[in-house]
Amino acid sequence: MAFYVKSFIHAISNGIIFVILSKTKAMKNILFICLICILAYSCNTSKKVTDTTSETINATVKDTVRIANDELEYEIVIFEPGFSIWVETTARQRGYYDQSYFESKNQFLVSEWNSRVLQPQRYDTSLYEMRIDYNPHIDYGYEVNYMLYNYFVYFQLKYKQRLSSFLPRI
Repeated sequence: MAFYVKSFIHAISNGIIFVILSKTKAMKNILFICLICILAYSCNTSKKVTDTTSETINATVKDTVRIANDELEYEIVIFEPGFSIWVETTARQRGYYDQSYFESKNQFLVSEWNSRVLQPQRYDTSLYEMRIDYNPHIDYGYEVNYMLYNYFVYFQLKYKQRLSSFLPRI
């Protein structure tokens, strides 16, 4: 039985992972396998051994943001320390901007992101490792666009990057 994957966006940048997948049972398995592979890859024997407490584990779990809706065909997963707390405390509340606002901003920001990925001699490759395959003709829904836009704002503020000539707008 074959499952059709509509879109797979995977950009790893300094511990940041975007995944937009088609919603099928196979996709959940692929996501699980990808996460295990990334975790295995990130384990390095040369790292210092530190004492991991339950608070650290809870903070990591809380910093994983997953948006999924049965009505939507796509979801987004973002792993970034501090992002979920930033969205809850700093970002504009849902409904402040409409979906078309986020779509137009995301189209521009993804275009600039992908441009920087293609210029490794000019931009830090640890920040811009992989392209984001964002198709403006696909309706990803409000939540996906909201989180992607807010991630770009968070990214620009945290890493002191400017993806546009305008200051990041919270």
